[in-house]
Amino acid sequence: MFVLPAAAADESTSLLKENGIEVGGWINAGITYNTNNPANRFNGPVTFADRSNEFQVNQLNVFMERAVATEGKAWDFGGRIDFMFGTDAIFAQAYGIPALDVNTGQPLKRNNWDLNLCCSSSRFYKMALPQTYIETFIPVGNGLNLKIGHFYSPTGYETVAAPNNFFYTRSYTFSNGEPFTHTGLVGNYTVNKNWAFMGGAITGSATGGWDGGLDKELSNWGGLAGTTWTSDDKRSSVNLSGSYSRTSTRSNEPWGFYSLVLQHKITSKTLLVLHHTGGGAGGVLVPDGTKNVSWHGVDMQLHHDLREDLSVGVRSEWFRDKDGFRVCSPVRVAQATNGVHISYAADFLATCQPADYYDVTIGMNWKPAKQLKIESKAMQNLNIRPNIRYDRVEGIGQAYRPFDNKKDQLLISVDATLPF
Repeated sequence: MFVLPAAAADESTSLLKENGIEVGGWINAGITYNTNNPANRFNGPVTFADRSNEFQVNQLNVFMERAVATEGKAWDFGGRIDFMFGTDAIFAQAYGIPALDVNTGQPLKRNNWDLNLCCSSSRFYKMALPQTYIETFIPVGNGLNLKIGHFYSPTGYETVAAPNNFFYTRSYTFSNGEPFTHTGLVGNYTVNKNWAFMGGAITGSATGGWDGGLDKELSNWGGLAGTTWTSDDKRSSVNLSGSYSRTSTRSNEPWGFYSLVLQHKITSKTLLVLHHTGGGAGGVLVPDGTKNVSWHGVDMQLHHDLREDLSVGVRSEWFRDKDGFRVCSPVRVAQATNGVHISYAADFLATCQPADYYDVTIGMNWKPAKQLKIESKAMQNLNIRPNIRYDRVEGIGQAYRPFDNKKDQLLISVDATLPF
């Protein structure tokens, strides 16, 4: 009874490997203690690890991928699909068509890509398809890589995928100032060892090409572009990227942003990251009426490897949402609010006010397998991340207290990520 299925599984695995196909994923889960002990258990405008004193399975992510060549003289084809379940899935969904039009406030029909895959009875656990694309390597010059479909944004520094971030929580600059995904096409071309360029077109969104789906707003096209410079010794790099589009098929108002990321290896064990984002949108509805809005943020990260399996880091940031358009509290409640102002995530609505947001996070990455002498291959890449984070907000033009009616909060959290 066991031999035949095992043999079939081995044959399937061998067949996948022979064709260059990888199947894998990760599970990420954690818990956060909020010293304010908020009655509604929301950590204010903090995204991803947004629930206090409550265990969260943030991401159960499974992917299938065939990576394409990055150089050579032959065409190559591949692609990738990701499936995510967990409390982070709502942020990875293609929610670029909001429940209410950002310019007029009228209710909209949202896309059907992955917003309603499951779990209508759950306030926090959802499903998402954050990436589904095909990819090709075109042997032109040094080689052009072209991706078509739905994919994570190639802009900025942090990302949705848990294993690709140093800290459990994300910065406001990433969570509120930049897109998470795009739908469209994007190409990457490496000129030489110092310069690389990225460019493409994005669609499917009523928020300027951000987080678009595959079934609505497909005639609303925008642009995506970027360039990266890397030093000869590979210790330093500068990346400038961004997007620009009209807001939606109903509005010619502009929507755009840029992201600047500077990275420098101070030593072989110490990495400094400086990240700046700025953006703006025209004629959108905010608490004090219809106006042109802007936002910008600056964050710094410093990571240091104490050992091969132990690293420490610090992140500090300032994010200015001067018009109360980008940051709402709680973010999950804002995302889950429908066209008649009812949210399935809570029995109250999110608040959005002009404010400056600050956070300082201290954290650690520890892979315990070596120290604990764990022989299991599956556990070799287990990564445990304790974090301490302090948030503070200063309202612009009025008092604003989104942290359980307070101006600040202290979060103590720990999570674990296990790739498979």
